[in-house]
Amino acid sequence: MSKRQSRRSFLKTSAAAGAAAAAVPYFAWNETAFANQAKNDRPVIGCIGVGSMGTGDAHGHNNFGDIVAVCDVDKNHAERARQDKNIGKGKADAYEDYRKVLDRDDIDVVSVVTPDHWHVKIAIEALEAGKHVFCQKPLTLTLEENQLIRNACKKHDKQVFFVGTQQRSDRGKFLRAINMVQKGLLGKINTVTCSIGGGDVGGPFKKETPPANLNWDMWLGQAPKVEYIKERSHYQFRWWYEYSGGKFTDWGAHHVDIATWALGEDKEGSGPTEIDGTDARHPVPFEHGYPTIDDKYNTSNDFAVNCKFPSGVTMIVTSRGDNGVLFEGEKGRIFVSRGKIAGKPVEENWDKDAYTDEDVTRLYKGKQYEGHKDNFYRCIREGGQPVSDVFSHVQAMATCHLSAIAARLGRSIKWDPKAEKIVGDEEAAKFFARARREGFEIHKA
Repeated sequence: MSKRQSRRSFLKTSAAAGAAAAAVPYFAWNETAFANQAKNDRPVIGCIGVGSMGTGDAHGHNNFGDIVAVCDVDKNHAERARQDKNIGKGKADAYEDYRKVLDRDDIDVVSVVTPDHWHVKIAIEALEAGKHVFCQKPLTLTLEENQLIRNACKKHDKQVFFVGTQQRSDRGKFLRAINMVQKGLLGKINTVTCSIGGGDVGGPFKKETPPANLNWDMWLGQAPKVEYIKERSHYQFRWWYEYSGGKFTDWGAHHVDIATWALGEDKEGSGPTEIDGTDARHPVPFEHGYPTIDDKYNTSNDFAVNCKFPSGVTMIVTSRGDNGVLFEGEKGRIFVSRGKIAGKPVEENWDKDAYTDEDVTRLYKGKQYEGHKDNFYRCIREGGQPVSDVFSHVQAMATCHLSAIAARLGRSIKWDPKAEKIVGDEEAAKFFARARREGFEIHKA
């Protein structure tokens, strides 16, 4: 048997092995242990998008497998990653077109860390190519894309799809807060406030010729063809609705996700029914939900959107206050962020006997607690859903997208979470999906 056949067989049979493993204690698991697997048992990885976040993620993937391909529409990014001693090691192939990575039979896993408007197209094609997928947040650009990626993952259910929402792997703060809420220690939850900060304000910016190292047309992808502005590309793309949702999806993908998970609103068919965006401002004028100026950042910089759920809970998605999530219940309130978890229930250890290893395993969908990417690669070997799964993520993203739509229009809109459509507002309903440039269509499962 060849090395290639051995590794492929190993990866394909790992899910079946996982069922048997459930009957016995889990073996010790960490990055080093996986790194020491036999060469022909280590996954082969391709990294698509190797800018700032893509570089960090690639360094993490390098602990679990062998990166043989890097890809970026910015040739400087691709070459830097190819030479990086913790990514390409000077040996990986560098590409500009992601399809060349997906065409390779030897690649088992792809990491997708592109601007948001490219995530779903690449991720679906990766699933169709038989790859396991790690994709950064926010996963989707529109409500329609939520459905497209969910359907693709249902169709390709033998492959692991992992979303890069790393707060889901924070045992000491975010998981503890979720457990407190789900155990009812705060009583009935009335209000959850997700403070996610406001978008940047800037411009007017200079329109110029794209640099020689950047394929601007490919970078734009499905988005409208426009003149190159340096501040539209790379990190700053998130302040343009053409490519992202501003802070609604940038930090909303983290904090709204935590709130949605804690409230149990993370199942298909759940979600808010009324989203009030009247308290929102943008740095440029808007007409019918679209910016009228094309050389300044246009995502909302100041907002407090109220999302009402059938359960009676109000979720406030706001740019104001300290970054984090505030849960307010009948018995108490707690605040959680990446830096702390605070409040009387925490100070008095209300969860002293109600937050155990078993509770964390439950939140980890039956897997033992460990690092974020550890969980991804464990699921590849053993099967099962990862802690950061696509199905719960798109439920949180629906609230994020609806908040952005309501803010753009400056009014309250209604959502039917079971039918997954905006109701009673034809103009708002048009924001469910968007037109794509010819040649950049997204495959439908």
